[in-house]
Amino acid sequence: MPGERNEEDQKRRAEDLCERTKRFALRIIRLYTALPKSTAAQVLGKQLLRSGTSVGAHYWEARGSRSAAEFASKLQGGLQELRETSYWLELLADAGIVPKARLEPWRRETQELTAIFVSSANTAKRRSRGK
Repeated sequence: MPGERNEEDQKRRAEDLCERTKRFALRIIRLYTALPKSTAAQVLGKQLLRSGTSVGAHYWEARGSRSAAEFASKLQGGLQELRETSYWLELLADAGIVPKARLEPWRRETQELTAIFVSSANTAKRRSRGK
């Protein structure tokens, strides 16, 4: 049945995104542990660690939402964490703590996850208004 296949695809994509956000958090943890031990690097790194690991937690929480509106709202929390993560990555580069080129994979993943979260939140908002 076409509806069943769509539902299966959605479930698979959701599980893929759960895994992707978890991998992102693990990569942020590894980046933090590799930072210099200077005060500035550690302060910025802890902020990055908090926001970067919260992205997946927001998505995992969103998956348990009772409605499309609640799902969209929880994704907004994840988007806030992604914006913060982007900010801390930029500060690490601009402060000369980590070369900008070395941070590119994290910046790119942050942008891609942001696009996915925005698209998902917009879809959920449309669904909640359609009811």
